Amino acid sequence: MIRRMFEAGIELKKKYGAENVYDFSLGNPDLPPPPAVKEALRAIAETADRPFAFGYMPNAGYPSTRQALAQLISREQDTPVPADNVVVTVGAAGGLNAFFRAVLTPGDEVLVPSPYFVEYGFYCGNFGGKLVPVPTRPEDFSLDLEAIRAAITPKTRAIIINTPNNPTGQIYPAEDLRALAAILEEASARNGRTVFLVSDEPYRALNYENEPIPSIFRACRDAVVIGSFSKTLSLPGERIGYIAVNPAIEGAADLVAGLIFTNRTLGSVNAPAIGQKIIEAACASHVDVDVYHRRRDRLCAILEAAGISFFRPKGAFYIFAKSPVEDESVFVQALLEEHILVVPGGGFGMGGHVRLAFCVEDSVIESSAPAFRRTMARFR
Repeated sequence: MIRRMFEAGIELKKKYGAENVYDFSLGNPDLPPPPAVKEALRAIAETADRPFAFGYMPNAGYPSTRQALAQLISREQDTPVPADNVVVTVGAAGGLNAFFRAVLTPGDEVLVPSPYFVEYGFYCGNFGGKLVPVPTRPEDFSLDLEAIRAAITPKTRAIIINTPNNPTGQIYPAEDLRALAAILEEASARNGRTVFLVSDEPYRALNYENEPIPSIFRACRDAVVIGSFSKTLSLPGERIGYIAVNPAIEGAADLVAGLIFTNRTLGSVNAPAIGQKIIEAACASHVDVDVYHRRRDRLCAILEAAGISFFRPKGAFYIFAKSPVEDESVFVQALLEEHILVVPGGGFGMGGHVRLAFCVEDSVIESSAPAFRRTMARFR
C-alpha cells in the first residue's frame, strides 16, 4: 500500500503539478546527508585507483568498520560491545532476514506489537516463520505486556520491537523493556529454548522529546539490535546496516557465526564496500533532526486544526492518525480527492487509522492545511 500510494502520487503530480499534491505516503528521507558523508566519499574517491579498492572483504564486514560500529553501539547501548559481535548487513532488512534465517525453524512464531512495519511478516515467512501481531494500548500504542505474555506459546522464538516506532512514533520506556525481558526470560525457561528480543532501531537518532532511547542490552540478556543508516544519514539507497549481538547471550559467538553464514548465503555475500567505508567515517553523525522536529510540530498543528485525532509521535517521522470513519479506506479516498496521499492503517496491521510521513518539504506541509480542512468538513 505504501508503494501504491507513492505511485498514485506520481500520477497526480503529472496531472495537477507537484505543487498541488501533498504526498505523505513514503518514508523516504529528504534531508541531505550530513557533511561527514560527503567528506567520506571524497576520501573514498582518492583511493579508487588502488588494487582491491572495492574488492571482497570478510563476510562480516571490514574489521575497521565493525570496530567503528562497535564503538557507536557500545555508547548507545551503555554496554561494551566487541567488534566481533557486530555483523555489517545490507540494510536493517538484510539484518532481519539474516537473523530469522539463523534462528527460525519452520512453524516458529515471532510476536510483534501492532501496528507494525508490514515487511516483518515477509521476513519471517521467508524462512517458514509466522508473524503474530499483539495489540498495543490504544491510547498511546505503548506495549501491552499482559497481551504479550498471553500470546507466547511453545512455538514462540522471538519478539520484534521497533523503537522509535514506525508507524506510531512511540518510544518504549526502560521499565516496559525490563518487564518485557522478564516475560521472555520466563518463557525461555518454560519452553526450554531462548525467546529472543529483536530491537529494530533505524530511527534511533530521530528523537524529539529528549527522552532517552533505552538500552536493549541492559534491559534484556537475550537481545540483538538491528539498525541501519537509511534515516540517520539519509542513505536509504545505499543499503547499509548491522546486527549487534548482546555479549551476555549464552553462546553469543555461535550466534554471530550463524549470522555471518546466513548473511553470506542469502546472496548478498557482504554489505556494500562503499557503504561500509562511509559509515566507518560518518556513523557518529546524523542529519539535522531539528528539521524533522519542526515539521512534526507544524503537521500536528494542521491536523489538530482540521479536527483529526492522532498520537503525537515522540520519534521517527510518521504520524499515525485516527480515521473519522471506521473504514479508513473511505477517509483515504476522500483525502486523495483533495490530492493528499496517506497510507491506510490496515497496511500496518491496524485499521481505522492512516499513516502520514512528514519527511517532506515544509511547503508541502504548509500548503496541505486547506485540503485537510475541506476533507474533514465532509465528515462533519
